[in-house]
Amino acid sequence: MQTSTRPHLHTLAHRGTIQGLTITSTQSSTDLCHYFGGVRYALPPLQRWRRARRLPSTFTYGSKDAPGRCETGAGLCPQPGFLNLSPVNEDAWTEDCFQCNVWVPVGEVPRGGMALYHVFLLPLVRRVNFLVFTVVGIKADWWAVVDGGWLQFGSPNGFNAAALLGETDFKCVIVMPAYRVNLFGFLYSAELEQDAAAVGETVGNHGFWDQRLAMEWTKENVHLFGGNPDNITISGYSAGANSVFHQLAYDLRQPDDKAIVRQACIFSNSPAVQPKSPAETQLQFDQLLSALNIPLTLSGNEKLARLRALPPRQLLDAINSIEIHQFRPTTDNGFILPNLFTSLDNGDFARKLLSRNVRLLLGECADEHFLYSVWYPPKENTLDALRTRLIADYPERIVDAVLPLHYPTKSLPPNCQNWTPDAWGRIYADMQVYHMQRGLIHALTDNTAGVDASRLIYRYRIEFRAKCIEKGIPLEWGVTHSSDYPLWFWGNGDVLTEDEKRSTEKAFIGPLGRFVKGVQVGSDGFGWGTSGKGVRVLRADGEVEIRGDELWEEGVKVWKALRDVGEKAKL
Repeated sequence: MQTSTRPHLHTLAHRGTIQGLTITSTQSSTDLCHYFGGVRYALPPLQRWRRARRLPSTFTYGSKDAPGRCETGAGLCPQPGFLNLSPVNEDAWTEDCFQCNVWVPVGEVPRGGMALYHVFLLPLVRRVNFLVFTVVGIKADWWAVVDGGWLQFGSPNGFNAAALLGETDFKCVIVMPAYRVNLFGFLYSAELEQDAAAVGETVGNHGFWDQRLAMEWTKENVHLFGGNPDNITISGYSAGANSVFHQLAYDLRQPDDKAIVRQACIFSNSPAVQPKSPAETQLQFDQLLSALNIPLTLSGNEKLARLRALPPRQLLDAINSIEIHQFRPTTDNGFILPNLFTSLDNGDFARKLLSRNVRLLLGECADEHFLYSVWYPPKENTLDALRTRLIADYPERIVDAVLPLHYPTKSLPPNCQNWTPDAWGRIYADMQVYHMQRGLIHALTDNTAGVDASRLIYRYRIEFRAKCIEKGIPLEWGVTHSSDYPLWFWGNGDVLTEDEKRSTEKAFIGPLGRFVKGVQVGSDGFGWGTSGKGVRVLRADGEVEIRGDELWEEGVKVWKALRDVGEKAKL
């Protein structure tokens, strides 16, 4: 889509005035939306690997005469690149990445009304982080989005909501915060524990704490953009979906007056296993020190002093040389409790969802594995190398439980051409999406306590591919991971054909708009056509079909096997 821009001032009451942009379609000369890039939601921590700081009540962005300039984008946390989809941009790196990009529909902002906050972690192709929408009209709804990128990279600056807001009835304010990723957001060790305790902080999962801070900022400030904070939906794509699960789990533990989440979307990912323990992540920390030639014999304070003095580039380069090169969440007993997955299987999680009536929309693409296959594939074409690669993401006992389920004879399956990238992509997609998402639904509907949250679950599957993705995703990859971006975001900066628009509006944009507004239509809540275990499918021909789930039994079997391993580990 070809667009032009002009300056646009917006007053944020006691927060002052900001200057953003009005985006206009050059073809129709129609104003599509307003955009404000790099709106700060938190102050940076005083040191690397400390918690970001809430904005003080006196914080202002600018004045009428000297407005805060919000015409570019959010800060970019230092991060690795990925193919040509996320090139390294070292000149843009900053560890002060605590800003968000806000997209606002044109027109008068309503007074009062409902608000929806939708958190969506988008994957690597567009490199977006955190997103919030607020509907303009009789009711104002928020949709917040968090990006994917395996929690190793991501930025809100590649997202484009202009067509979505300007051409459809999905009129929302979109807030997409950046947050810390890779080792800047998810490093954990005993040394960091002691360092944080000295200043009264928790340690680890800093990326999740950043997301939560952005959610709290939105709840406190959404009315300044026309929204009401009482109807917030969080959602995420890929690693963002995993983040959404953990944000939802944290939110459900809060008192009712502190709760933020009303609905959630979990796109192309799912929680898999209880995150690694501090003892397991210590090994990764020690590997990092060794790669940087920092002696393990030094005191904790000296180790951290040397790490904090190193430039981001040197830290990121060291990651590539260690075996556990993926920086993931840790069971820190703060943001993530040790009994998290137990609460799924014993019905506690489902019971909390029901008590707050939190609806979940979740699903997958038909060919997820193709894109997964090229993310840090095993270094050798062997089963042993595949096992080593999986251990970079999952606890070793989990990996050793999964492998016999997939390869009972330790030989290459008939549907795989090689161990890497083919078998690797398939097993990674199973763990990230297919098997674990079915396991999650099983835990919410068939748990040991008999608590059934089926009426809150809405599923989808995408077998349709828009033409505009051909320039970035090979045709032979089919409907792979992230290929559905143009469908959920009305092109996301690219152009859908008229036939694609009709299919997308009918399949997703229309129903999704009703979902985020909390609209009740028919027995399934918002016209989705199914709830519980049934699946809403966008077929390759662009038509919608309601189906059963052929992968259900296999997914539940793997989920149960991993739960058994987790329980034995506690004995």
